[in-house]
Amino acid sequence: MPGKIDPTFPALLRAARATYGSAIREALIDAGYDDVPHNGLYVIGAIARSAAPLSQIINELGISKQAAGQLVDTLVVRGYLGRFVDTEDRRRLTITLTERGRAVASVSKAAIKRLDAELEKHAGSEYFEHTRATLAVIAEAGRTRKTSA
Repeated sequence: MPGKIDPTFPALLRAARATYGSAIREALIDAGYDDVPHNGLYVIGAIARSAAPLSQIINELGISKQAAGQLVDTLVVRGYLGRFVDTEDRRRLTITLTERGRAVASVSKAAIKRLDAELEKHAGSEYFEHTRATLAVIAEAGRTRKTSA
């Protein structure tokens, strides 16, 4: 049947990711941030949400060091990240969100909240929270597998 979504977890996760990605990109474009590169939003969001080191964030993306360097360079040039020499260890660089980066993180977070509310309204709170719990289990299983491999 045309248009039917494959019910396997990988296919459903991919479709769900596309739904969120489209909603976030649309919100960013509407707000004037149409130049965030592929994977750039993940880096910006991760920096905004946590104090995780950039190396960990890049590792989670699963991209090469060269691709990571190019991504960070692009985010710096486009004004989303600031890159500074660490005052305590001049061999290290510190990466921070700029005002523009914080604005993108805020727009993204608001888009996610809007879509979450819409989905929760359609599915019901119980199903929505069960889905969140299931996805958390899947995500944790992935982290556990990475550390034990």
